[in-house]
Amino acid sequence: MNKLKFFGLFFVLVMLSTSINAAAELKIGVVNAGIILDKSPLKVKALARLEKEFSSRRKSLETKHKSLRSKQEKLAKDGAILGADERKNKEREILSEQRELKRLQGEYGEDLSIRRSEELQKLEKEIAQTIVDLAKKESYDLILYQGVIYASDQVNLTNKVLEILKAKQ
Repeated sequence: MNKLKFFGLFFVLVMLSTSINAAAELKIGVVNAGIILDKSPLKVKALARLEKEFSSRRKSLETKHKSLRSKQEKLAKDGAILGADERKNKEREILSEQRELKRLQGEYGEDLSIRRSEELQKLEKEIAQTIVDLAKKESYDLILYQGVIYASDQVNLTNKVLEILKAKQ
């Protein structure tokens, strides 16, 4: 019975030492998602594409807003000398333009939000692929990307990933 316990204990110790050695040989890296997303050159390009795509609509909305404000100011200034019917017509016209402007602003905001999400997804895919390529190239067993609270400089690959992303430009 004692021999069986001895062999069992010996077997457990051998298994533990094997798993400890295997764990010691793992190559682990960490990438800070926040820094990558903030400093990525791809983000700058994505924002530039969005600005270019939506600038004409934004300018159009600004023009309509200025025009509406001008009409409101003119009505406030000239309202006392206008006839009741003419004044009501101008108020209705302004109200109609306010509704239209509000609708257009809502559509603009929704469209911008959708496109921003699409660009962010593209950016995240490119970053993920860059990390996977780096992991394969440098034989990493595990790279953590999101949800890391702390990582020492020894395992932090954030700057390396940023350099690769910048080189792709």
